[in-house]
Amino acid sequence: MQGRQASEMFNFRSPSFKKIGVDRNKLGDSDLIKLMLQEPRLIHRPLVRIGEDVYFGADSRVLAELLK
Repeated sequence: MQGRQASEMFNFRSPSFKKIGVDRNKLGDSDLIKLMLQEPRLIHRPLVRIGEDVYFGADSRVLAELLK
């Protein structure tokens, strides 16, 4: 996912993130990537790839529009 920030992929509302108890403003992209590798539930879902585009956390209405 070149050109994307890890924060776009990270689920800051996840209960797993809340358990960590870290200030999100103190985490850089490399920190977020390490956390997602350790705990995959921190990846913002659904993760959908349509062609060359990747969407993180899109709701059903957005996905329905994309698939038209």
